[in-house]
Amino acid sequence: MSDTIQSLADLGQIAGVVSDTPEAPRYEQKLDAQGRAYATGKRKDAIARVWIKPGEGKIVVNGRSVETYFARPVLRMILRQPLVLVNRDGQYDVTVTVTGGGLSGQAGAVRHGLSKALTHYEPELRGPLKKEGFLTRDSRTVERKKYGRAKARRSFQFSKR
Repeated sequence: MSDTIQSLADLGQIAGVVSDTPEAPRYEQKLDAQGRAYATGKRKDAIARVWIKPGEGKIVVNGRSVETYFARPVLRMILRQPLVLVNRDGQYDVTVTVTGGGLSGQAGAVRHGLSKALTHYEPELRGPLKKEGFLTRDSRTVERKKYGRAKARRSFQFSKR
């Protein structure tokens, strides 16, 4: 033990470390028996169950077309953001079951679930989707009402008499 270690590289040589950088984790394709990828997305109080499979680009939400369920164009744009980002718009058939919350929260939940399902079907898409923040669950929810208050933070109207 007369040798002293002068740097971390010397410590690595003594410990027998082969590579300098750890290898990135390998993600594998996750498909069910029908060849579909499944994922669950959440936003506010809405929960969306999303299945994708290769097809001509049909999106069905709760048994209805996306144009009738999400009538506002902004909600349809939010829903399609992951597909447009990775240039897969029109390549997958998407089936969605969504419950809870309002239409805005449901659209965000579908976007989250669709992004996760895309990563299950094509693991190499994880990088661009994660960079845009589509794989992160938006944890903001409605603040609960407190006792002694009219709403979550609003006080009752003050009266001197």
